[in-house]
Amino acid sequence: MEPNYPLSYLFLLSGIGINTPDFKIFIGFSIIIVLLIGSALMSASEVAYFSFKPEDIENLKSARDKKSKTVLKLYNNPEKLLSTVVVANNTINIAIVLLAAFLSSRIFDFSSEPVLGFIINVVVITFILLFFGEVMPKVYASRNHIATALFMAYLLTVLEKVFQPVTSLLIFSTSFVKRRTGTRRSNISMDDLSDALDLTSDDYTEDEKILKGIVNFGNTNVSAIMCSRIGVTAIDIKSGFDKIVPVIISSGFSRIPVYSGSFDTVKGILYAKDVLPYTNNPGSFKWQALLRPPYFVPETKKINDLLKEFQTKKMHMAVVIDEYGGTSGIVTLEDILEEIVGDITDESDEVQLLFRKLDDKTYIFEARISLNDFCKVVEIEEDLFEEIRGESETLAGLILELTGEIPQKDQVIKYGDFVFRIESADRRRIKEIRVEINRNDGDNKTD
Repeated sequence: MEPNYPLSYLFLLSGIGINTPDFKIFIGFSIIIVLLIGSALMSASEVAYFSFKPEDIENLKSARDKKSKTVLKLYNNPEKLLSTVVVANNTINIAIVLLAAFLSSRIFDFSSEPVLGFIINVVVITFILLFFGEVMPKVYASRNHIATALFMAYLLTVLEKVFQPVTSLLIFSTSFVKRRTGTRRSNISMDDLSDALDLTSDDYTEDEKILKGIVNFGNTNVSAIMCSRIGVTAIDIKSGFDKIVPVIISSGFSRIPVYSGSFDTVKGILYAKDVLPYTNNPGSFKWQALLRPPYFVPETKKINDLLKEFQTKKMHMAVVIDEYGGTSGIVTLEDILEEIVGDITDESDEVQLLFRKLDDKTYIFEARISLNDFCKVVEIEEDLFEEIRGESETLAGLILELTGEIPQKDQVIKYGDFVFRIESADRRRIKEIRVEINRNDGDNKTD
């Protein structure tokens, strides 16, 4: 067993001498402790005052006591408050470093080992400052920001007056630099805003949901929100007038695509309001003259760009085409707006649920539901399937990407936390899919 040498003896062995402590050293350490407390209070204040939420401000306004009013007065002048906290904190930290270095030189003799002395001073002083003066107080203040702000209100008011000459110079310098550089405001990217929303909470308020929709707006392709061709109500251009009127009435749509031969050849868009004056005309009426020219957009077009084009061209519907020129589906102005504000339902809409929720972890989906809507229903990020979705835009397409073939009824496909069971299918397409979610499942795999 190794001998238990006293710490002082180990220093002597390394060539570092230890001087006898005196009363001045004791006073010095006492001052350092007081300064550390001051540094901790400044760090806590910085976090506390800049962590207020709107509801915190309302609570302080409703309190109406003197201390709450002082907090609000400090909060309403953030530049002056931040300057005061930064100047005070840096002044205290510099004093701690200088005093600690002085005491260290009084206690230990590093003349024979100056490098070792420098390293010990830097490591020890830095650790103490960071841990007790920064990390601990900021963690506490982030969890108790109101109590911390109230506790520091009067002290910060005094410090604002003490450091006013310095803080005024700092504020003036900042304003001067802003004017010279033309900097009026900081530019926050959409990615930064999205990350900030993700950090707030998983339970968004209605306003936060709308803001989240706006953030993701510019990153969404038309193909993600379009109505696929299989779900589009369309009319053959050769149909008689007596046949198209019932289609318009039964569908309830104000705009219907008109095709020739197949839906890949869209000839125009028929507006219900254009047909209305001629409803009593015979079946031989040449309604084709009422068609308006279609507007074609590619699947990869961003919906924010399409919205601008809708506004400019005063249109409400576009026909979506794929890379080969075939028709993929249609997209409307309502589809775009729903990406921001959520589902819009009017009195003429028939509620068509594309899923049934059996329990918290089990759903039955129509296979034609878009992946975008599927992810919203099960509350997951759409990019979860980015690696395996390929060009698919529906849940059925995702299953085809996973299996490489049209699966049979009752076939089970596993991927990550999801277990897909084919509830209904024929030789041509998948109709219904049962989805079970096990969020504690293991790695991604496919059966």
